Amino acid sequence: MNTSIKLIVGLGNPGAEYANTRHNAGADFVMELAQQYGITLSPESKFFGFSGRGNIQNRDVRLLLPTTFMNASGKSVSAIAQFYKIEPEEILVAHDELDIAPGVARLKIGGGHGGHNGLRDIISCLANSKNFARLRIGIDHPGNAKLVSNYVLKKAPTAEYQQIEDSLYQATKVIPLILEGKWNDAMKELHTK
Repeated sequence: MNTSIKLIVGLGNPGAEYANTRHNAGADFVMELAQQYGITLSPESKFFGFSGRGNIQNRDVRLLLPTTFMNASGKSVSAIAQFYKIEPEEILVAHDELDIAPGVARLKIGGGHGGHNGLRDIISCLANSKNFARLRIGIDHPGNAKLVSNYVLKKAPTAEYQQIEDSLYQATKVIPLILEGKWNDAMKELHTK
């Protein structure tokens, strides 16, 4: 992927009751990134979320935390993308991933939504483009599809939450490589942890 990333989005649900739940792993990632690089996230009603702009590795980048609910994330992403003329290829979406174990984060370019309602809505709102990059943060699967919605909206046990936090921290370390367009290096570093 040759395009440089201009927007990093962290998916989650708004409100204190969803803070630190498995489904908010993407939002937690963007908050960690903002903290590390001193980027202030401020409410932006026109983008239906909190956004901030900062400099990472001499690259100008915007961060976005949608305050829509997860299944309406695309409303926020498309609003900011249209306003700043950001193409789908210039967007990285961080989200929770059931098919990956806690403590593991994986990068992926393009692809379907894999049943993730946030991704499904973003694809729909970006004129059905699937060409954005993803940071998939492992939260594991409860083992039964019927248990998924309850599982993702719960806080992980302490040891598991620590694993997820560790993966978020490791993922922040490869963001400078991603912003330089060094996807292979970023994947190699993140995926061999």
